[in-house]
Amino acid sequence: MKTARYELYYWPYIQGRGEFVRLALEDAGRDYVDVARLPKGGGGGVPALMRLLEGRPMEHPPFAPPLLKVGNLLIAQTANILLFLGPRLGLVPKGEASRIWALQLQLTIADWVVEVHDTHHPISGSLYYEEQKREARRRAADFRAERLPKFLDYFERVLKRDRKGSGYLVGKAISYVDLSLFQMIAGLRYAFPRAMARLERKRSRLVALHDRVSARHRIAAYLASPRRLSFNQQGIFRHYPDLDG
Repeated sequence: MKTARYELYYWPYIQGRGEFVRLALEDAGRDYVDVARLPKGGGGGVPALMRLLEGRPMEHPPFAPPLLKVGNLLIAQTANILLFLGPRLGLVPKGEASRIWALQLQLTIADWVVEVHDTHHPISGSLYYEEQKREARRRAADFRAERLPKFLDYFERVLKRDRKGSGYLVGKAISYVDLSLFQMIAGLRYAFPRAMARLERKRSRLVALHDRVSARHRIAAYLASPRRLSFNQQGIFRHYPDLDG
């Protein structure tokens, strides 16, 4: 049976929420097309993404990217895409309870992503950072002192309660949630290097998980390739020294 073609639609100049999907596809070694990163002349670029978002009416219209197109199926929302991909890529256990648990963890990461974004855009996403710097400093200070440790402690506690000793969040093998947590740690190190250097000292399991994921053969190859976009000042994780304390 021929494997369905995976088409990812996301902004071509940032990692953003699309990166969580890319990591799953890369780790599984599946071929996929990052459509908006293709040349415009070849049917790619942002116009291809906008045609899907604003084109002909559809029964289940998406709100925003990332979008994953598989045949006639169009899936939106990062956690929903990973819920779909998990069993197909072997990145989630087979049991229903484990799959629900994986989704629960992924949705918690989705909440965390929003809080990271709001450190540099606490008032409005349509305003420049420079237009809300004062509010951003207050929001980031609370994030570093209260919210960031709370999220880190939660996932450290989940790893600590792993009775199988796998070092993974869900089951005995790596899951899409482990890949997403790797991305969170990598992004937070970029955005808040001073805060993370301090906080990681007491979260050894999270550090170990990050290192295990980054050392996986396909992930290491991806991270060293041009397919892995660099963190920048347009994505979710942005480094502003004023916000790092």
